[in-house]
Amino acid sequence: MRKEIQVGLLGFGTVGSGVAKIMIDHQQDLQHKLGVEVNIKKVLVRNLTKKRETDLPIEVFTDNLDEILNDSSIDLIIEVMGGMNGTKEAIEASLRAGKGVVTANKDVMAVYGPELLRLADANKCDLFYEASVGGGIPLIRTMEDGLASDRISSLTGIVNGTTNFILTKMKQENMSYEEALAQATELGFAEADPSADVDGIDAARKMVILASLAFSTEVQLDDVFVRGMKEIQDGDVELAESFGYTVKMAGHAEKDEEGIAVSVEPVFIPNSHPLASVHNEYNAVYIYGAAVGETMLYGPGAGSLPTATSVTGDVVAACRNLLLGMNGKRSHSPQHERKVKDDDKRFSRYFHRILVKDEVGVLTQLTAIYSRQGASLATVIQHPGKSERDAEVIFITHRMSRQQHLDVLKELEEADAVIDVLSHYRVEGDEK
Repeated sequence: MRKEIQVGLLGFGTVGSGVAKIMIDHQQDLQHKLGVEVNIKKVLVRNLTKKRETDLPIEVFTDNLDEILNDSSIDLIIEVMGGMNGTKEAIEASLRAGKGVVTANKDVMAVYGPELLRLADANKCDLFYEASVGGGIPLIRTMEDGLASDRISSLTGIVNGTTNFILTKMKQENMSYEEALAQATELGFAEADPSADVDGIDAARKMVILASLAFSTEVQLDDVFVRGMKEIQDGDVELAESFGYTVKMAGHAEKDEEGIAVSVEPVFIPNSHPLASVHNEYNAVYIYGAAVGETMLYGPGAGSLPTATSVTGDVVAACRNLLLGMNGKRSHSPQHERKVKDDDKRFSRYFHRILVKDEVGVLTQLTAIYSRQGASLATVIQHPGKSERDAEVIFITHRMSRQQHLDVLKELEEADAVIDVLSHYRVEGDEK
C-alpha cells in the first residue's frame, strides 16, 4: 500500500511557488483527504542560483527536465511554466513517460488541448487543467462533473481580470482607458505588454477551452470571433449606463442544431444581469443548462494562491485516481462533430452609435438602410453633435443576424449622410 505520492513541479514562478506553499502548509489536510503524503520531489527551474523564498530544500531544484521524467518514483507532473515555449513538449514527454499531468497553461490547452488529451488517453494518464481558466474558480470541474448530466446550451463569461478591472475603473471612477490601464499595470493586474488581454486573445483562448468542454466538441481558436476593448470609444461607457447597460469585455459561446458560435468582444450587458455586478479583477461565468437552468460561478480570476488552489485541487483528483488505480480511465473524445455557425445563423440585438450630418431627411435615409436589410429598430435617439452641422444617432435593434449587422454597417459607412460609425456593440440578454 502506498505511503506517499511523489510530484515533479515544472516552474517556480508566481503560480509554482504558490503551489509549493499550499502543498507544504496544507500537508495535513492533503493527508487527511488522501490517506497518504503528497511531496514535491523535484522542481524544474531555469536558474539554479536564483534566491527563492521557500521552505523546499535546495536539493529539490534542478534545471534538467530529464532528471524528473526519468525518475520512476515521480508519479505526477505539475506544469506551471506558462507560455508556449517548450511547455507542450514537456507535457507530451511527461505523458509518454506514463506520468499524469496537471497544468495551468491556457495557451497550450487552447491550441493543443485535444491533441494532448488524446495523448493522455493513449498512454492511460490523467491530464487535468482546471487552473487554465478562471484562476481559483472551479469552472472546468463543475462543467465536467457537476453538470455532466445536463446539456449546456450557452455560456457567457468575464474571463479576463485585466479588462474587467479597466472597465470597472472607467465606469465607477470615470477614468480614461489609459489611466485605468496604468493603474492595472501598477497593481500587477496587467502585464508590461497588455495586448493579449486588451485585444481579447487571452479571453479567446479561455473560451476555446470552456466551449470545447461545454459542448463536447473540438473548438479551435480560429473559430472565435474576437474584438478588443480598444474598440470602446469615448462616451460609450456613459451612454451604456444611460440606457441601463454596463460595458463588459465578455466571452460568449452557444450551441444549437445549427452548430456552435464563440465570440469575445465588448458587449452591452443589462444592469440587472448578474455579470454586470462583477467588478475589478474578478471573473464570472454564467451557464445556461437545459435541466439546471441558469447558474453562475464567480471568484478571483488570477493571482498566485487562487490559481495555485485550482492546481492543487487537480493534484488531489489525480492522486485519488492513482490510489484507486483509475488514472487514465476517463475518455476525452469529443461527442459531437465540429460545426461552426455562419454569420446568418448568429442572432442578437445590436447597439449602433452613428455620427451624421444634421440635415433634413437623414433619419429617413438611415432607417431605410435597416429596412432594406430586414432589421427592425427597438430604440431610436438623436443627440446633438460636437458642432452645429452634425448629430449623433443611437439605434438599438431587435434581434437580427450578425450578417445583417455587418451588412447594415457596410451600408452606413457608404451613406452620404453618415460622417462616421462611431461604435457598435452586441447587446447581451433577452429582449424585454
